[in-house]
Amino acid sequence: MTQYRMICPCLFGLESVLAGELKRMGAQNVAAQNGKVCFSGDAYLLARANLGLRTAERVLIELGRFHATTFEQLFQGVRSIPFEDFIGSRDAFPVKGWALDSKLMSIPDCQSIIKKAAVERLRAHYRMDWFPETGALHQLQFSIHHDEVTVMLDTSGAGLHKRGYRENANAAPIKETLAAGILDLARVYPDTVFCDPFCGSGTLVIEAALKAMNIPPCIRRRFSAQNFGFIEEAVWREERQRGIDGVRRDAAFFAYGSDIDPAAVELTKQNAKKAGVFSRILITKQDIRSLSIRSDITLIACNPPYGERLLEIKEAETLYSAMGEVMRPAFHAGKAVITPSEHFEALYGEKAAKRRKLYNGMLKCQLYLYPRVKRNVEETE
Repeated sequence: MTQYRMICPCLFGLESVLAGELKRMGAQNVAAQNGKVCFSGDAYLLARANLGLRTAERVLIELGRFHATTFEQLFQGVRSIPFEDFIGSRDAFPVKGWALDSKLMSIPDCQSIIKKAAVERLRAHYRMDWFPETGALHQLQFSIHHDEVTVMLDTSGAGLHKRGYRENANAAPIKETLAAGILDLARVYPDTVFCDPFCGSGTLVIEAALKAMNIPPCIRRRFSAQNFGFIEEAVWREERQRGIDGVRRDAAFFAYGSDIDPAAVELTKQNAKKAGVFSRILITKQDIRSLSIRSDITLIACNPPYGERLLEIKEAETLYSAMGEVMRPAFHAGKAVITPSEHFEALYGEKAAKRRKLYNGMLKCQLYLYPRVKRNVEETE
């Protein structure tokens, strides 16, 4: 079976997490780079990656890579790519991309030249003067970094963070792929008892349930590559069934979520039902200040509110202190808190065992990790 060189973009800071996911899936030649992970695999792995990756933004096939400092070099490099192996005579193939620290910095000009070169290549192959582009969408992407050009084919369509369960969200939702990365770093297991005291639209509790039960996050959605002529539908059926067969229905996982906003509580319930994990989650309306951490909880992870205006920042800092009063005594649970605040540890009242720089959208954040403390019998008597 044909082997493809593939690229998965990801949020900065999650490269090692994504690389680990791909290795566990059976990917070959896995290489983590800034904001992406490259790997090799066949059509089955391509489908498996789309269905099952938790921290990837999308799955791209690398069609070609070359050096270019002039538009002529760009044209000739693109024209040498065998587009006919991927794009049919009626398929649509729009072009988009970016350039950074390169001599070719005009995005519209690069788009136009890449499109023209692709048309010239396909025209010679199909012996057609005009392409209707009424067929399946084959989104071409390019990146030009330090004069190195990479041309790719998007197999996902909508970003992989769009699992299908969160059609509605609260004002400041955490991205599904970021939530999944946090939970990987915080270590969610099949027997984890989870708690998010700021559940919002439910992303963390839902992603924790999906991970603990080994439910492929995108098992309920379709992908652009399902319309590609070079990948058989049987591949998708087999990989989807493989994902279903791997679900751990016997997992002891359970999650407790709460939020001070009743609308957020209802939103979490709706989204959990869409995700198929409602039976594993209990959601209540509660202020963090009145929360009592259950003795059976093994992991607390949250994305607490933060402010951008001065008054909101002061309120957030007061909240971080309240979090410390409630969460610090819970030695039986590990904790993971993501926030843009550089003063969180002082306000919370405890220095984190580990810190990890992550990005929530364009906002630089820190993930503060506090491991679970297993106390000796003598200490608890």
